[in-house]
Amino acid sequence: MPHYHWGLHLLAFVFAFSLSAHAQVRPEIRPLESMTLTSQQFLLGEQNGEATLLAGELRIPVNASGRIPAVVLVHGSGGLGEYIERWAQEVNNIGVAAFLLDSFSGRGIVTTIDDQSQLSNVAMMVDAYRALAMLAQDSRIDPTRIAVMGFSKGATASVYSSMERFRKAYAPANLSFAAHIGLYTPCNTRYHEDEILTGKPIRLFHGTADIWVSIERCREYVARLKKRGVDVTLTEYAGAQHNYDNFRRPRLEFPDAQNTSKCLLTEGDHGIILNSKTGAPFTLNDACVEKGAWVVYDEAATVATVKAVKDFLTATFKLKAAVSQSSNR
Repeated sequence: MPHYHWGLHLLAFVFAFSLSAHAQVRPEIRPLESMTLTSQQFLLGEQNGEATLLAGELRIPVNASGRIPAVVLVHGSGGLGEYIERWAQEVNNIGVAAFLLDSFSGRGIVTTIDDQSQLSNVAMMVDAYRALAMLAQDSRIDPTRIAVMGFSKGATASVYSSMERFRKAYAPANLSFAAHIGLYTPCNTRYHEDEILTGKPIRLFHGTADIWVSIERCREYVARLKKRGVDVTLTEYAGAQHNYDNFRRPRLEFPDAQNTSKCLLTEGDHGIILNSKTGAPFTLNDACVEKGAWVVYDEAATVATVKAVKDFLTATFKLKAAVSQSSNR
């Protein structure tokens, strides 16, 4: 049986912004059938995970005409938050639909910051692919112009969904995301065939002072992909820290956060993730896992990222640049 517990998290989030944020969009709460897998099940391509009913909010710009592009927004370990709402506004402002995917509430999860074992990063990719399938069936959406954008934990889904191996296993038939965007992406796991991609463009954005998710691993991954001719870029912001785009929120401390920034992992046989240093199966009790992290807003990095993402989507979706406007007030 599907898990029907949506919780109050998503509904409270929606109503909190219903008056201020939805003036120029049509908001729709959409159910989304997905399944819950462990990382090992996901990597083995298993299809018999626990059926799970999720939800999300689809934002359609009110002035949109014809079939329009869309972006699936995949949240991080803290769940849906204000910064995801703000990104939806930015996307809507260039005439693009936004789907705010909630991977937590339907699973009874509030946050995974202190306990990442509640949901595997790669398992969220199934949710993203299911969102792709749902949007592709909407007569208002152009199925060939659906991008995915993720943040931290959710960026694993948005970036690695570009892998052909995962697309073949979990994406709807004959469909793939048109573009992949990752903010402060965990690139510290090397997967089998992670250089064999769909060919769609990838854009990463990361702060150099991020102590929660290391930028160094993303530098290494991007370098490998560029050698294969992949359309990928990593934009670095000097001094910017984790969740630098949290839109003028104060510094937030998470003393019990599980911090794997010093872990280097690799996919071994039978879908088992290994600690590259020890060669043993990785667990959250490994010595490389530390406690404590924080997030800090960085206005310059946020403004630059908003512009870069809008420019990228405008070019990728072949939009009229004149439509674009900024919500970064």
